[in-house]
Amino acid sequence: MHEKENPKQNTETISWQDFKKIDIRVGTIIKADDFPKAKNPAYILEIDFGPLGIKKSSAQITSLYTKEELIGKQIISIVNFPKKQIANLMSECLVMGVYGNNNDVILLNPERKVENGSKIG
Repeated sequence: MHEKENPKQNTETISWQDFKKIDIRVGTIIKADDFPKAKNPAYILEIDFGPLGIKKSSAQITSLYTKEELIGKQIISIVNFPKKQIANLMSECLVMGVYGNNNDVILLNPERKVENGSKIG
């Protein structure tokens, strides 16, 4: 999670072809560490995407999740953004979540366990 979103609806429409460009996958968090160099409180996550390998991401989810409870949790991520430098980390995917009260992020996850790397569409 990189940026806070405006709660208003985006009125710009996209085509089906635009949507198909987004590669959204399920992965399992295998490691979570503090990220003291981040501008806002965050964790560095290592996420196993099965055949796509392990990718790192910065996630501003420290207010609702402990590092320990994140291990083994399946989450939803966009895996085909270009890498993004965040402090001293190259973030390789965008972990997805819902902005709740106080802009706390609630992670998106599948309702049942699925294979890592499973595509969402």
